[in-house]
Amino acid sequence: MLWVKTFHILAMTSWMAGIFYLPRIFVHYVEGREAGQDVTRLEVMAGKLYGFMSIMALFTLGLGLWLWLGYGFSGGWLHAKLVFVVLLIGYHHWCKAYLKKMRAGALDRSGRYFRLFNELPLLIFIPILIFVVVKPF
Repeated sequence: MLWVKTFHILAMTSWMAGIFYLPRIFVHYVEGREAGQDVTRLEVMAGKLYGFMSIMALFTLGLGLWLWLGYGFSGGWLHAKLVFVVLLIGYHHWCKAYLKKMRAGALDRSGRYFRLFNELPLLIFIPILIFVVVKPF
């Protein structure tokens, strides 16, 4: 089970890297477009990153399920963690909606908005980390 846990952490780290970086691409896209720059490469980058982070999300969730089946579903901390995991999945899909808008040339939010949008996954991830490490209940 320690190998499963290791690969779960590796996949989660990769997923989170994508979750943190994709909104930064949105920032550069909207600000570059406002400045009249060619932003097509950013569209390609965002699409590839979203694909990678989606695969890592599936690995994270699959390995997490494996751990759950191996260790059991006990402790209030795990229930609380799963609430925040669901929020993170929702954020992932929210990013997909913005990616679709980007591809359609209709990404209409400001760079400042996406800088703030980029902070949301950290606010979701911190409780997950606390629940896993501290197991407060």
